[in-house]
Amino acid sequence: MARHLITSALPYINGIKHLGNMVGSMLPADVYSRYLRQRGHDVLYICATDEHGTPAELAAKERGVPVAEFCAEAHDAQKAVYDGYALAFDYFGRSSSPQNAEITQHFARRLNDNGFIEERAIRQVYSPADGRFLPDRYVEGTCPHCGYDKARGDQCENCTRVLDPTDLINPRSAISGSTELEVRETKHLFLLQSKLQNEVEAWVARHEADWPQLASSIARKWLTEGLHDRAITRDLDWGIPVPADTWPELAAEGKVFYVWFDAPIEYIGATKEWSDEDPENRDWKSWWYGPAAEDVRYTEFMAKDNVPFHTVMFPATELGVREPWKMVDYVKAFNWLTYYGGKFSTSQKRGVFTDQALEVLPADYWRYFLIANAPESDDSSFTWEHFTATVNKDLADTLGNFVNRVLSFSKKRFGDEVPAGGEPGEPETRLGEEIARLLAEYEEQLEALQFRKAAAALRALWSAGNSYLEEKAPWLQIKTDQEGAALTLRTAMNLIHLYAVVSEPLIPAKAQVMRAAFALADDTATWVTPAEAKSLTTLAPGVPFTVPPVLFAKLTDEDLETYKQRFGGASE
Repeated sequence: MARHLITSALPYINGIKHLGNMVGSMLPADVYSRYLRQRGHDVLYICATDEHGTPAELAAKERGVPVAEFCAEAHDAQKAVYDGYALAFDYFGRSSSPQNAEITQHFARRLNDNGFIEERAIRQVYSPADGRFLPDRYVEGTCPHCGYDKARGDQCENCTRVLDPTDLINPRSAISGSTELEVRETKHLFLLQSKLQNEVEAWVARHEADWPQLASSIARKWLTEGLHDRAITRDLDWGIPVPADTWPELAAEGKVFYVWFDAPIEYIGATKEWSDEDPENRDWKSWWYGPAAEDVRYTEFMAKDNVPFHTVMFPATELGVREPWKMVDYVKAFNWLTYYGGKFSTSQKRGVFTDQALEVLPADYWRYFLIANAPESDDSSFTWEHFTATVNKDLADTLGNFVNRVLSFSKKRFGDEVPAGGEPGEPETRLGEEIARLLAEYEEQLEALQFRKAAAALRALWSAGNSYLEEKAPWLQIKTDQEGAALTLRTAMNLIHLYAVVSEPLIPAKAQVMRAAFALADDTATWVTPAEAKSLTTLAPGVPFTVPPVLFAKLTDEDLETYKQRFGGASE
């Protein structure tokens, strides 16, 4: 079986993420990882919190705690939420780890040795009151375009215009609030992306035909506009230090690497964190370096705003070190999930956030809805009306009601073991062929990382069971043909067990409940192929079963109104 390395965009440390962040990276990566594991592949799913940069420092300052303490607590808080969604990371690391610092500094030295880093003098805002140069986000003021009085020196969040700190009206330090700012000269390290343009273009050309159009078009746009040399250091207290053995002057000034230089390297750093926990049995380099990693297929998951950094900037970094590091094979990019057509906003607390969602309903409700409405070909909109309708139709009626009807009726009429019944006939043969066809479609969409289509195929599998049950009508059969009714229920129970296995990537908790309903001696979630599923005979007569609690509660109009009152029913 193949080896699959899977990473999802690192969630930033500053605050719990919203549902759009979940569906744009971590959740689909988890679904794909779970599917591959069920198929028997060797899978390593790596993620981490992205902990460096200005927002982390500012958030820690606002809380009145050291930034290292803030990040440690925020990491644990985020990990707890992701555990709540059953995201099965093999390792969830931290970009502030010693391993990431070691590898980032190694990359910087190698880039420098190869002539791809240059020290340049630039003019930057300096705050005498704070005794330091201020990165763009440490300068606040009034936006010259829309008049928003809390615009940052890199961008106005209100009108989204890109800014320079010197554009702001009445600029002030975000640290002290001082308005006595100066512009002084200072030195920073620049990654000479312009010298790597041709190599990055050639690398993208070898892959872009296989990537989703969203990923390839964004990469191509950046390359067409031309790669510019980019500053990769900042004046911050929190970050990976510039190594003193290579740049003693900058190290003495306290320069650290820019968060977008070290964050992608953390994919490698987190893998080393994972390996260092059990070095006798884990080899991080076998996933990332040299001939040992040649059989690895590397897939990245991210929203479209992260695409340029993963298809251009990080590849330029990897190419420039002139070492055989594993580069991404497939970039799965997503558009935005909106909230009633407007943007989710962490800072403005608009929309549904991942921790809040778990307070409303268990994770599988959210996992299914988000994958079934993943913003792949274009943006998709979250509304409570759509969410409620999807839960009721797909989860409560199509799947949950089928499971409850079959098991409850069989227990009532035949006891708590799978009934025997007669031999399968033409309806069962037809059903088996339909199930095999639909399962093959489901597999095809998961292999292609087409998540909305995969969810639709899974829903069709569930619907096939309902169609069979309506056709055979065991509640009528039993009046005249008890053996026939028993066969129908045994066949339907085999469908439930099949659903338990193949639904696991999307709804792992409820899949476990369905599997646990049957007392099989050796039952796993190992994938069932279409050929194997066709016979629908996994469960033999006599297997004990129990009727599980209701899988999915149907949501009411009162529930809908409660959700809308709490979270708002339209974009602002």
